[in-house]
Amino acid sequence: MAMTIQCDIVSAEREIFSGIVEMVIATGTLGDIGIAYGHAPLLTGINPGPVRLIKQGGAEEVFFVSGGYLEVQPYHVTVLADTALRADDMDEAAALEAQQLAQHQLSEQSKEIDFQRAAAQLAEAAAQLRTLQAIKRKAGK
Repeated sequence: MAMTIQCDIVSAEREIFSGIVEMVIATGTLGDIGIAYGHAPLLTGINPGPVRLIKQGGAEEVFFVSGGYLEVQPYHVTVLADTALRADDMDEAAALEAQQLAQHQLSEQSKEIDFQRAAAQLAEAAAQLRTLQAIKRKAGK
């Protein structure tokens, strides 16, 4: 039997996941990171994108986070995210629409546009789409 750790994924609104996993894989601010049993304590920022959980027995569950922090303690991993969604709860059409709207706002040369906000919305929509595409590739669709 593989060694396991407790993992909690928490958004600003609610707890999304709490359970025992073999590994947590996320995109940290300095690159991809994999956390397994026995990992050294760590606190790092995470970028918008997928957080993959390898559960007991090898089953995988994917979540989308809009960024946040990942904290590793000896037997516990916590993902603190502004927004976190189960991959099954994500709407590809809405993400595409948000991406197109943000791209349109960035392409306009109007002074009324908040470029920083539009760029953040574009990055989040693109991360959601990358997460959905990775899930589809894994499923062979």
